[in-house]
Amino acid sequence: MGPVPHPRAGGAHRGRVHDGRRQRDRPPAGDLLRRARRPHRRQHRPPTAGRNRRAFVTTDDAGAPRAGPEAGGPRPHTGAPASRPASPGAPDSTPASTNTPGLIGAAALTAFILILPTPDGMPPEAHRLAALFAGILVLWATEALPIAVTALLAVALQPIFGLTSLVTGRPPTPGAIFGAAAANFMSSVFFFVLVMFAIAHAWVKTGLARRFALWLIARAGTDATRAVYVFMIGTGAISMVISDVPAAAIFMAIAVGILDKLGLRPGSRFGRAMMLGIPIAALIGGVGTPAGSSINLLGLVMIEQAGGERVPFLHWMAIGIPMVAILLPVAAWVLVKFFPPEIASIGDLEEIHDERRRLGPVSRDEWKVVVIMSAMLTLWIASTWLPVFDTFLVAVVGAVAMFLPGIGLFTWKEVQSVTGWDTLMVIGGVTSLGQASSQTGLATWLAESALGGLADWNAVALIAAISAFTVVIHLMLPIAPVINAVMIPPIMVLGAAAGVNPALYALPVIFTASCAFLLPLDAVPLVTYSRGYYRMFDMLPAGLVISAVWVVLMTALLIVVGPLVGLL
Repeated sequence: MGPVPHPRAGGAHRGRVHDGRRQRDRPPAGDLLRRARRPHRRQHRPPTAGRNRRAFVTTDDAGAPRAGPEAGGPRPHTGAPASRPASPGAPDSTPASTNTPGLIGAAALTAFILILPTPDGMPPEAHRLAALFAGILVLWATEALPIAVTALLAVALQPIFGLTSLVTGRPPTPGAIFGAAAANFMSSVFFFVLVMFAIAHAWVKTGLARRFALWLIARAGTDATRAVYVFMIGTGAISMVISDVPAAAIFMAIAVGILDKLGLRPGSRFGRAMMLGIPIAALIGGVGTPAGSSINLLGLVMIEQAGGERVPFLHWMAIGIPMVAILLPVAAWVLVKFFPPEIASIGDLEEIHDERRRLGPVSRDEWKVVVIMSAMLTLWIASTWLPVFDTFLVAVVGAVAMFLPGIGLFTWKEVQSVTGWDTLMVIGGVTSLGQASSQTGLATWLAESALGGLADWNAVALIAAISAFTVVIHLMLPIAPVINAVMIPPIMVLGAAAGVNPALYALPVIFTASCAFLLPLDAVPLVTYSRGYYRMFDMLPAGLVISAVWVVLMTALLIVVGPLVGLL
C-alpha cells in the first residue's frame, strides 16, 4: 500500500487507516521536524544480560543527543549520570542497581589467577597484571561498578599489584608506581577526545551539521530505496569529522519525522532499513579519518607506545577513505535486500524545504566552523610530511580558536555539559593498562605463548583472522577502547616476530573495533534502537553480511595499499 497522505496544514486527520490498521491522531504536517526532536517516552531496553543499559535517546533542537529526566543518554563506548546532562557518546556510569555477582566474579577470577603458578617464561609482574586485567575486564563487561569508576580502579590497583616495572630511574615506591600509572592514564588521546567533544558541539550548535543533512536529503528525491542510500551516505560523511553518536542522532531526528509522517510504526521494513542504516553508516564513516573516532587515535597512540612506527594521517586515509566509499553503498544495498521498503515513495519533502528556508543563509558562526575545520583538516593532512602539525596539537589549537574573542562559538560551561567525562575516564584507564602490559612483559608473553604459532601464517590469512576475531569479540566486550587495549600490545609483538611492520597487524584491530554490526550493544546502534523500529536480532543477518565484507575489504586494502604507505 502506498504512503498515507500526510495531514492537511491546520489540523490532524482522525482515525486514518494505514495497511488496515487505524492510526492514532497525528499532528499537522508542519510538525514533522519538531516532532522528531521531542523526547521519545517509550522505554525499549536491549535485553543484554548483566547490563543496566539506558536506551532512551532524546534530541535537542540541533538534533544532537540529550538526556531526558529518565534517560542516561546514549552509551559509548557508554551515559552520563542522571544528575547532569548526558553528553554525546558518554558512557553510562550510573547503573540502576549494584551488580553484586559481577563484583564477586571479578574478585574471584582475579584471586584464582593470582594463586595459579606463574607460567613458564612469564615475568611475575606480568602474572599479577594478567590477574588485574582479567578482573577489570569482568567489571567492565558486567558494569558491576560505574564504568568510569572501574577505569580509575584500574590505575589505583597497579601499585597494590606491585607493578614495579612502570618506574625507571628511581625507587619503585607505591607512590612512584601510581604516578607512572597516572601518567600513562593522561595520554594525548585524553586531550584529543576532550577537544573533539567541543568541536562536535560547534557543528551541532551552529546548525551546520543539520543544514548539511537537510541539504543532502532535499536532493535525494522521494524514492524510498534511494532515501536509505542518501541517509547512510550523509551520516557516514558527517561521522568522518565529528563523533559517531551525534552524527547518527542528527539523521535519526529527521528520519523519525519522515516515518511518523508516513504512519510507519515499529515493524515497518522501511523503518528497519533506515534505523539500522543510520548507526551502521556512522560506524563506517568513523574510520574514514583518524579524527573520525577516538578509537582510531587511541589505537594509533598504542602502536607508538608499543614501539611501532607513527602512522601518518594521510596514510590512514589511504585505507580509510576507500573503506568508507565502498562499504557505505554495499551496506545500504544489503539492508535494502534484507528489508525491502514496503513503500515506493516517502512523499513530498515540503517540510524539509520549509526547514531549510527557516535556517536562512549560512550564518557567520557556521562559516567560522567551516574555516576552522578546513584549516584543521589541511594541517592534519600536512602532518604526513610535517610532523610538527601533530594530529593532537592541531585539534587542541582548533578547539581553543573557537573560544577566542571575535569567534566565540561556545562557552566553557557549554563544553563541560557536552563532554563525555566518563568516556575520557575509560580511555585513560585503557591507555594505562595497555602501557602496563608492554612495560611488564605481559604483551610479549601473550604474543610468544598464545599467538606464537601464528607468526608463520602469511599476511593475508593473519590480517583476515585478526579482523574476524575482532568482530566476534565485540559481542563479548562491546567497549571498543578495551578491545584495543586487550589486542594491540600482543599483536604488535607478533608483528615484530614475523619480521613485518607491527602496524600492519595492529591496524585491522583498530579499524575493526568499529565494526559493531552484529547486535545493537554499542553506543551508536543504541541511538536508534531506543526508537523501537527494530528488534535486537534484526541487526544480525544483515550485520553478518556487512561484517564479512568488512573483513575481506580490510584485508584487501592492507595488502594493496600497505606497500604504498610503508606497511609492507
